[in-house]
Amino acid sequence: MNITIYDVAREANVSMATVSRVVNGNPNVKPATRKKVMEVIDRLGYRPNAVARGLASKKTTTVGVIIPDIASPFFAELARGIEDIATMYKYNIILSNSDQNIEKELHLLNTMLGKQVDGIVFMGGNIKPEHVEEFKKSPVPIVLAGSIEESGEIPSVNIDYEQATYDAVLTFIEKGHQEIAFVVGPYLEPINRDKKLGGYKRALSDAGIAYREELVIEGDYTYDSGLEAIERILELDTKPTAILVGSDEMALGVVHGAYDRGFKVPDDFEVISSDNTRLTLMVRPQLTTVVQPLYDIGAVSMRLLTKYMNKEKVAENIVVLPHRIENRNSTK
Repeated sequence: MNITIYDVAREANVSMATVSRVVNGNPNVKPATRKKVMEVIDRLGYRPNAVARGLASKKTTTVGVIIPDIASPFFAELARGIEDIATMYKYNIILSNSDQNIEKELHLLNTMLGKQVDGIVFMGGNIKPEHVEEFKKSPVPIVLAGSIEESGEIPSVNIDYEQATYDAVLTFIEKGHQEIAFVVGPYLEPINRDKKLGGYKRALSDAGIAYREELVIEGDYTYDSGLEAIERILELDTKPTAILVGSDEMALGVVHGAYDRGFKVPDDFEVISSDNTRLTLMVRPQLTTVVQPLYDIGAVSMRLLTKYMNKEKVAENIVVLPHRIENRNSTK
């Protein structure tokens, strides 16, 4: 049998309003009355009905988080930042996995809204006009984490992906490399097609190095696509001496595939990865990498969302966090 607020009020011999004030932390309750009510709540095992409270306050203190792949170390680290800040501000999280499928993403978005969430953090690599249309219609605020929306109308938190890629390629160039391969993520994502590939081309151009299309290989972020990429690289007549890889999991595939064919990193190929997840430390040699502050991207996106939900002043709706290159043993 469900214990209701009425049962608590009757047992404690107080009004339901008094029980509500105790449950919601209202200071306008005598200490003796608060103690008595809390004892009854503990004894009866009363749990406030979040849905009912949400109807009354028009808030559910619940946030929806839509994530492409919770199994990915990249998105898991982002989600951890979101969850920690949500807990700090006393919000609960509903986490859903979208599999980077637009129909599922839009379905989850409407499902979250149907659950009366107070706000949504959305992560997706390919933000299309259909997404933006739904975001704009949303009755609650939405913030993008680690996701690019070209118009800049939707609040977001990212790094400067174009500059980060430029800096990584420049690191190779300053070491004397002229033949630099790039194993990039899916072209359908603007972060890869426009930002990262743009940074790669700009760095080569600034150094007077010709762009070679065959040195750019599209992957899908997975270990297997890294293995496939290094196989294609090793088939080239003029092999690169340096490889930039667009995700840590693909970078592991590149390193292991090179070793399987008798090549060594960094002796034969220097490698720089892109995310600085824990995978970069779990491989030998440990990977030099572009450091994306993944936890911070998640944390800042959630904090930005709390500002919108609580109608606080927001100075910047597009937040760009700093990046850096962490030198380890996959480069000389």
